[in-house]
Amino acid sequence: MNNIDNIKWPLGTRILHWLSALFIFGLFGLGYWMRTLDYYHSWYQQAPDLHKSFGMIFVFILLTRLVWRFISVTPKHLENHKAWEIKLAKAMHRILYLGIIIIVVSGYLIATSENRGIEIFGIFNFPSIITAIEDQEDIAGVIHEWAAYALMAFVGLHAAGALKHHFFDKDKTLKRML
Repeated sequence: MNNIDNIKWPLGTRILHWLSALFIFGLFGLGYWMRTLDYYHSWYQQAPDLHKSFGMIFVFILLTRLVWRFISVTPKHLENHKAWEIKLAKAMHRILYLGIIIIVVSGYLIATSENRGIEIFGIFNFPSIITAIEDQEDIAGVIHEWAAYALMAFVGLHAAGALKHHFFDKDKTLKRML
């Protein structure tokens, strides 16, 4: 066993990775459930408020993660990783970040489309900055929904890759992130 096999990702990276995963799955689940509510459902107003509040907390986590990504140490790839796997992993991470950013921006545009800020748990109001786009809520809504579905598909591929490394390649790729 090579020494590199034992090098884990930094603790901050691991915490931000799994915290992001928790928020992404939670926000997707809440958003998916919200779409099933009719106007008279008791959660019709509360669910979107929770979705927006947790979404804004996730924006802070995402910004922290992006800054952390550039200042923290990145372990080298394992020796058994093939060049194509490394390129595919880098492309996948870029796609995941791009999808998340598209979802965050479109969610912000939906929530602020009527020139109202986003109330975060009734404690803080994040201001509305962009409201001049015609049909902003509708256009951003379509982008937000389909980007969320696409993100879930790419998250599934990302997880499949980690499981492939763990069960088939029998390497430490997944364990280094746990």
